Amino acid sequence: MDELLKAFKRRMKIFHTAEDEALLTIISASVEDLKVKCGQFDVASHERARELVMERSRYVYNDKLEEFDTNFLSQIQSLQFELYEVIEDGTTTY
Repeated sequence: MDELLKAFKRRMKIFHTAEDEALLTIISASVEDLKVKCGQFDVASHERARELVMERSRYVYNDKLEEFDTNFLSQIQSLQFELYEVIEDGTTTY
């Protein structure tokens, strides 16, 4: 999660550490929200999921979360389809 925090701070041009705890909370909530919506992924290795986590975190940081789902609907749906999996017994998992 530290690498994701560093990447987010670079993107947002945040150079201090005063908000690190709050930023980690935002990033963690974004990871969990997208896992619920799209399915399980490894944020460290899945580039598209990581990008959505960063974008959702940016929206939260800028107090615009209510606009995220609408603005990123196609990317969210694309990630859902990518992570959707049918198991051998015919059930599905996300």
